[in-house]
Amino acid sequence: MNRINLICLGVQDMEKSLAFYKGLGFQTFEQKPNPPIVFFNTQGSKFELFPLEKLAQDINEENPPTITNKGFSGITLAINLESEAAVDDLMALAASLGATIAKAPEKVFWGGYSGYFQDLDGYYWEVAYGPNWQFDEHGMLVIEPEA
Repeated sequence: MNRINLICLGVQDMEKSLAFYKGLGFQTFEQKPNPPIVFFNTQGSKFELFPLEKLAQDINEENPPTITNKGFSGITLAINLESEAAVDDLMALAASLGATIAKAPEKVFWGGYSGYFQDLDGYYWEVAYGPNWQFDEHGMLVIEPEA
């Protein structure tokens, strides 16, 4: 059971969010501009957009959790890349698509290079490079124990 199959983000505006993530390079077979749900065919875990209010109702139809855009939920998503230049490029692309840069990429305490943006619904995404990171043949980050 050591896996996460799907990550779902509740979004306020499906059409804008779909365009944003397609613009970042996420791939989907969805052709409609405003579908009821979207799945992206990412490497490894899959990525989904779902209308926020319907997601809350899916959790509990009679007493859905309160929807709020205030504060930090304690959850971030991450895109790990193979160079500092790739981090800079993706951060610039995200900003051009309407993301808010929360922290410009910089050298960080753990020896890597990292920045954060917020997507159109306020979700925080880290974009990072680590000089010792390795990727498998599918482009997936490999995390091994330190020696």
